[in-house]
Amino acid sequence: MPTFTIQEIDRPASLAVAGGPDFRELYRVNNIVESDVYGGDDLALVAEEELPAWHDPFAPRHAILARVEGRVVGSGIYEYSTEGSASVAWLTVQVLPDKRDQGIGSALLERLEERAIADSRTTVQGFSLARDLEGERLSPPTGFGSVSIADESVRFLLNRGWSLEQVDRGSRLRLPLDATVTAELLAEARERATGEYRLHHYIDHTPERWLHDMAVLHTRMSTDAPAGGLDATEDTWTVERLTHDEAAYSSNPRTQVVTVAEHVPSGRLVGFTSISVPPDSRRPARQDDTIVLPEHRGHRLGVLLKVANARYLEEVAPGHPSIVTFNAEENRPMLSVNEALGFERFTSIGSWKKTL
Repeated sequence: MPTFTIQEIDRPASLAVAGGPDFRELYRVNNIVESDVYGGDDLALVAEEELPAWHDPFAPRHAILARVEGRVVGSGIYEYSTEGSASVAWLTVQVLPDKRDQGIGSALLERLEERAIADSRTTVQGFSLARDLEGERLSPPTGFGSVSIADESVRFLLNRGWSLEQVDRGSRLRLPLDATVTAELLAEARERATGEYRLHHYIDHTPERWLHDMAVLHTRMSTDAPAGGLDATEDTWTVERLTHDEAAYSSNPRTQVVTVAEHVPSGRLVGFTSISVPPDSRRPARQDDTIVLPEHRGHRLGVLLKVANARYLEEVAPGHPSIVTFNAEENRPMLSVNEALGFERFTSIGSWKKTL
């Protein structure tokens, strides 16, 4: 069994300074691990696009790398929210396929769990990609979705005291959009909205008049989305946090394409959806948050928002091959919207938890 070392790495100010090469290695490992599951690298993460988030003071992150004879073979990430639960940390462990079953993953996970204990965290949570394999399957307490027990990441977490709490479905919508389908969906949704709602589009920066409303919607997103058995304590967003987040995004090569729903009688925003768009049109766009406040549901606003924003994407950033999204398997209303638009399932992600 090879000797390995584990070392925390710095968050570089840029990839051109000390620490930049290590940060690139962090995402090299991520992309090898994920492409091994997906069967392709079209969802690969780009270090330049990920770095701005590592300087978010509201969501601190720390990373460790495992090396064998100087070569990076594994990674771990520890993150938490300063505005959410003080008892929860999120962990990620990844090891290159040819270096597994050698104690590296266990050592990385142990190091991260020790940090959580030192920080007085009582719960750790994380996501894990899972292959669809034959044989026995494991379902979360929600009863929706399942993962294969034969998958090595599933066995790894079960053997270390983690429990499966939720399954997310990864779905893909091929572009360009089907004009007939989208026209029919929009016509139906607009009829249900009965003229009380108006859509607006913008890119990257929220207009000042809507900053408060968007902060409220982001806060509600942290608790309104189905969370299964995961800790879903409210993650508070303020105008200060939102403006800081959008200012930081200015250094990101990606573009955020946003559609919001205004309740015309009150003039307040009651829903939004966003798509994160890479600069290279050969890569997929990523569907991010979508929410409609509960008191305004039942008017097909979810359909209206997602269809309109997908069309807006094709208007302002044409040529991308697809949009990918991830949704909880128990979130049937959102899955129904996606399926009507043409999204098709391509993978599953397990959400896991451990009490320390």
